[in-house]
Amino acid sequence: MKFVFYTHSLVSDWNHGNAHFLRGVMRDLQRRGHETLALEPQDAWSRANLVKDQGPAAVEAFHRAFPQHRSQIYGEGLDHEAALADADIVIVHEWTEPRLVERLGRIRRNGATFTLLFHDTHHRAVSAEDDIAGLALDDYDGVLAFGQTLRERYLRAGWGKSVFAWHEAADDTLFRPLPDIEKTGDLIWIGNWGDDERSAEIGEFLIRPAKELKLDTVVRGVRYPDHALNELRKSGIAYGGWIANADVPEAFARHRATVHIPRRPYVQHLPGIPTIRVFEALACGIPLISAPWSDAEHLFEPGRDYLVVGDGEEMKKSLRDLLSDTDLAAGLAAAGLETIKTRHTCRHRVDELFAILERCGTHRVVENLQSREAAE
Repeated sequence: MKFVFYTHSLVSDWNHGNAHFLRGVMRDLQRRGHETLALEPQDAWSRANLVKDQGPAAVEAFHRAFPQHRSQIYGEGLDHEAALADADIVIVHEWTEPRLVERLGRIRRNGATFTLLFHDTHHRAVSAEDDIAGLALDDYDGVLAFGQTLRERYLRAGWGKSVFAWHEAADDTLFRPLPDIEKTGDLIWIGNWGDDERSAEIGEFLIRPAKELKLDTVVRGVRYPDHALNELRKSGIAYGGWIANADVPEAFARHRATVHIPRRPYVQHLPGIPTIRVFEALACGIPLISAPWSDAEHLFEPGRDYLVVGDGEEMKKSLRDLLSDTDLAAGLAAAGLETIKTRHTCRHRVDELFAILERCGTHRVVENLQSREAAE
């Protein structure tokens, strides 16, 4: 079957974590013999900032790292009906321009036989409700929400016909332990500043503990304002800027621990939804300590897969314990990796996607899935 993804960007992961997940999902679909295509707008904010920040070489690096992926940039002149003529499944990300969201639904309503799904991987349903409420989703066959609490928000509001929880996950073809790489640092945090949605938390759970413990610490990510960069510098923390997601496994491998600092809207309004970095870090076998976060959907086993702390002092103590106790570190790394491999890889999510398609897919998609199952 042919899967078409309307994404903000597949090429750029500059402040755009959804690209990580889609790359892994597309890789697994290809492994199973399906065709994939990403369509991304010519004015994509993430790709524009990537090129501004890193130059065209960053785009070239994406194509070297992911030569199997096809991504087509579209503008106002694209004939979407023609572009989707041979598509079986069309998945539309929630950052897609609202008029296009509506147009794709109209194409489906007017007789297109592809299955049309809307994919929400953000917190705008609670932080900018009118943005989502204004989208025309009645003609979509289903909605993929990246957590149960987000799914429930859609159901309560009456957005869309059928709504399914479809969490992100780790592309374990890329994210895996690299035991032969020498560790050169204590602590690494890979995360963006986040529009002041976690600025206080970054200070409490990363900067102050690392400074007081005098840890060899590095921060990678983008959109850090000058005052944040100054604070990192005064605290003896190295700032490395943007890092391509394909280079993250090696960065994790060079450090002894990492942390999870969720954005406030997820903690307060969408519990149970971690950042994709949790999946990716655990897949790389690096011990992780999390700032307060409720694993409401029991994706992991806190205390076994990673440690959870309640405040900065607890973070400092847990970092000290973790970095001085090799057995504790090894146990956390092994347990977290096992949980990813058994429950949270992109292969698992593609299995879930096929199960969803059997429930809300068009007749020809369901027939195709059933014939493949029979052949296997």
